[in-house]
Amino acid sequence: MAGEEAAAAAAAAAEGKGAGSGGGYDRKCVFCRIARREEPGTALFPSEYEDLVCFKDIKPGAPHHYLVVPVEHLGNCKTLKTEHIPLVKRMMEVGKAVLQKNNVSDLSDIRMGFHWPPFCSIAHLHLHVLAPASQMGFLSRLYYRINSYWFITAEQLLERLQTTNAAS
Repeated sequence: MAGEEAAAAAAAAAEGKGAGSGGGYDRKCVFCRIARREEPGTALFPSEYEDLVCFKDIKPGAPHHYLVVPVEHLGNCKTLKTEHIPLVKRMMEVGKAVLQKNNVSDLSDIRMGFHWPPFCSIAHLHLHVLAPASQMGFLSRLYYRINSYWFITAEQLLERLQTTNAAS
């Protein structure tokens, strides 16, 4: 069996579907399993995009803390390229829509972003959506701190991706 798994992993890597890239499924990745509804304990919020899922964070940093995750396994935010700009924008749309469906009306008091490697606990792209940001506790303000080495807002990531595109 181990030989079959190694062969499958090698084939996936050859196709660009390994853990660090996009376009695949990693059964060891909890977010891949959640996105494919293989984790029965995780409720998914409705999303207008079939390629994205949203669910509550198991360690909430704010009264509302959701994760928006692509169904396809993508590495962390550092692996994204300019062609991923629409994906990041859709992830933000889903996050805002879930907040609004959960009666968060002040979208100026939210925090949306990604942990910057190596500060990612799960190597599957996921957008943190927190609200109200003003009610985050001390540790959450530290973990999701703007302009830190370990957290980048969705807007900052988009700016980086657009700058990369302009420089190319």
